[in-house]
Amino acid sequence: MKGTMAGLVKRVPGPGSFEYRTDLPIPVIGDDEVLIKVKCTAICGTDIHIIDWDPWSQKRVRAPVVPGHETSGVIVETGKNVTDRRPGDRVSCEPHIPCGNCWFCRNGLPHICSNIRLLGVTEDGAFAEYMKIRASSTFLLDDEISFEQACLLEPMGAGVHGAEAAEPKGRIVLVSGCGPIGLAAISACKTMGATAVIACDLLEEKRSLALAMGADVFVNSAESDVIAEVMHLTNSIGADAAIDITGSGAAIRNGLKCVRAAGRFVGVGLPTKNVELDLANDLIYREIEFTGISGRRIWKTWEDFAMVMKGPYFKADLVTGNSYPLSEYEKAFAEVRTGAAGKVILCP
Repeated sequence: MKGTMAGLVKRVPGPGSFEYRTDLPIPVIGDDEVLIKVKCTAICGTDIHIIDWDPWSQKRVRAPVVPGHETSGVIVETGKNVTDRRPGDRVSCEPHIPCGNCWFCRNGLPHICSNIRLLGVTEDGAFAEYMKIRASSTFLLDDEISFEQACLLEPMGAGVHGAEAAEPKGRIVLVSGCGPIGLAAISACKTMGATAVIACDLLEEKRSLALAMGADVFVNSAESDVIAEVMHLTNSIGADAAIDITGSGAAIRNGLKCVRAAGRFVGVGLPTKNVELDLANDLIYREIEFTGISGRRIWKTWEDFAMVMKGPYFKADLVTGNSYPLSEYEKAFAEVRTGAAGKVILCP
């Protein structure tokens, strides 16, 4: 397909907003790629980092670049080697593009590829009318999942991956942090058969959201002793598993103490500084399994999240915010910076 399109561009390295252009060339696809007509792309904290040009961006972003990676759309063109995708397919995209050749890729762990490329960071992304991507990085959507919902599969997938790692079936699970990723973890745990989910957060306004997404109990960690509450609810045994979404040192330490001996702790949130732990007493002597989460398993987490979205616990309207046309991107980003509760979406 030839022609031009509208899109946002991070034109040069350094702090500064994106530029809205209407003269960008429509991407030319390779033999293994597809061209997607973008329907919706959600704004991520990564996009804010790129505007602000923080240390993370300075190390990774290849400007000029079209940002945006939490996306959905319709395939309009396929490369000559693509046999399992066709024009008209509704898709979302895995923005972590693995090399396929490193040890991790060869051993079923492409989500932690050593040579990972990133849509909207190292490669042109989805804040545009069209985007290209390797066909193997697309996820087919069924008609039960809207384009708006499909934008959530990538960002909230970390919470679902955390639930997978907790193996919640028949277990009592503590989820610390009830933002969008935590809410995904809560609904995933319930969908996957958790006996009970205890949710905790510092903000009282998160109570109704957590309970609506399937939590059985909500603990306000600013007002209550989380450890005491969990022990009371579990007959002093502790939760079978804990999933930390916050990255807070205090929450991580509390979560470890809430887990029963021989239980499991899953770290999803990223601490901003080193966290001091009592490894001997809180992990080693109690035989606690401690595992970290990075992104989503390709494609198990996507399939699991699609199942969760269609189940009785996940409420997409609670985590989806306002939508804006691409040309009104400044309003959309301003809303994100106010701390909007739901994912703000740009629609070309």
